[in-house]
Amino acid sequence: MLKNICKGMIIGLANIIPGVSGGTLAVSMGIYDKLIHCVTHLFKEFKQSLIFLFPIFIGMGLAIVGSAFGISYLFVNYPLQTNLLFTGLILGSLPPIWKSIKGNSIRIGYLITGLLSFLLVAGLALLNGKEGANADLSFGFLNVIKLFLVGLVASATMVIPGVSGSMMLLLMGYYHPILESIQRFITAFFSFQIADMFAECLILVPFGIGVVIGIFAIAKIIEIIFEKYRLYAYWGILGLVLSSPVAILVVGGMPSIAPIGCVTGIIALVGGFAVAVKLGE
Repeated sequence: MLKNICKGMIIGLANIIPGVSGGTLAVSMGIYDKLIHCVTHLFKEFKQSLIFLFPIFIGMGLAIVGSAFGISYLFVNYPLQTNLLFTGLILGSLPPIWKSIKGNSIRIGYLITGLLSFLLVAGLALLNGKEGANADLSFGFLNVIKLFLVGLVASATMVIPGVSGSMMLLLMGYYHPILESIQRFITAFFSFQIADMFAECLILVPFGIGVVIGIFAIAKIIEIIFEKYRLYAYWGILGLVLSSPVAILVVGGMPSIAPIGCVTGIIALVGGFAVAVKLGE
């Protein structure tokens, strides 16, 4: 259970960082297929699915709550090391992916699928420079509908390996407003400010409902793709994973590098790779 909580924390942390894909890290830790299966069969196999999903979601929740306050500090003060840590975590997913496609003949369709997947994520990363203006989250019927739809889109991209849900939120102008709303809710919760908690729930609840529905919808589509086009799916994931480090570097930028930064960055890269391999065992 503790191991799955740790896996959930890594996925949750990834989902809050623009350019990093929670789906990719789920692949790197060897739980992506089972995660999709448990989500799509939650009601048919309720007990077994809940046993697996509960610690994952606990870890994700802990990571999102903690990172809502701390992630900015890491990226401002240690951008190179933080980016390379996640790059290592992502690269740690390549051995199991390659194992899934090794031994099968390589078709032109597989290569095209991988290339298009690579270009998709790289293109989104380049578009990330055009961050949308921060959205207005004042309470109103239209904004509630918008928040639901934004949650739907964000969650769908969170589940797909290589595609960053937080990057999509950034492009739509909802990343910083949603993150600030989470911060205000947590602050109000620990200071027992019920009115302030309720005010933030008017924002977070419709967004959260969209996220949940989006996860179930896209998970079912992904399950069908894996059942009917398994090798195409893995080649697509391979392209998405290979492009993820590129996306991280594009989104995070290249800070000035000092010798100590290079050393600690390499340590972070190797450490991230080792953690991904260990958790994927």
